[in-house]
Amino acid sequence: MRVAAIDCGTNSIRLLIADIEGNNFREVIRTMQIVRLGQGVDQTGEFHPDAIARTLVAVDLFASEIAKRGVEKIRFCATSATRDATNRHLFVDGVRERLGIEPEVISGEEEAALSFAGAIQDLNPSDGPFLVVDIGGGSTEFVFGTTTVESAKSVNIGCVRMTERHFAQDPASQAQIELARTDIHAAIAEAAGIVPITKAKTLIAVAGTATTVAAAALNLNEYDRYAIHLSRISAEQTHETSQIFLTKTREERLALGYMHPGRVDVIPAGALVLSEIMKATGAIEFVASESDILDGMARSIAGTSA
Repeated sequence: MRVAAIDCGTNSIRLLIADIEGNNFREVIRTMQIVRLGQGVDQTGEFHPDAIARTLVAVDLFASEIAKRGVEKIRFCATSATRDATNRHLFVDGVRERLGIEPEVISGEEEAALSFAGAIQDLNPSDGPFLVVDIGGGSTEFVFGTTTVESAKSVNIGCVRMTERHFAQDPASQAQIELARTDIHAAIAEAAGIVPITKAKTLIAVAGTATTVAAAALNLNEYDRYAIHLSRISAEQTHETSQIFLTKTREERLALGYMHPGRVDVIPAGALVLSEIMKATGAIEFVASESDILDGMARSIAGTSA
């Protein structure tokens, strides 16, 4: 079966088209547009018209790709920003018109389960139990389990949200960083009340923040998802990379060969979130996974998981 999964987050919208037969998974195309749908949502509680317009342009591109590739089934999941926006119907209606399907505004818990299913697909259960951490634009999911989810919690410490809330200047001041750190610690403590974040054998980090930190730690000249996937990044490398991103100017970060231009503004906050999570869990390293919620969604359409 040829399926299409679209993950619409706070910072990016991504498309995966895959052929799935039983346990056989063949990626056809995977693509991303940085649209910043969550622009201002943390402050206003609603979508900005420009953000909706940008995102629907990307949906048009994806709709064309889906039609061209002969997709049989589509699943569209919107996450943190759409959960928070009081005028989400404007966006949902636009997606429905373009794709002819009902977009789902999924809960943090369902987002966590789908991320977990994608993240563990290339790992051996003997490396579990796993803690999967999905740092998005608006929220971060903590998911614990070995082959299935045993506990999960979504908290509002995404890279866009933390940037808009705390980093009024770039590079951020030490006072701004400390305020962000306080916010992050409170959210991690909230997650730890439900998820045993110190009990995992393997910490897996997914999504753009984690893979960009991995690219930096691996000293890549350009972004290479095959080099990044399943790489092991030490806690020390994570803390060092976070500090580098926090102290570099926007122009210096933009000059890094592996840096996506749409991530350059929010990577300092995202890397800080990951660094603080590493401290809180006591993990000595994290496994960077390029398989994430998109892969979990694709498998759910085909009925093989989640």
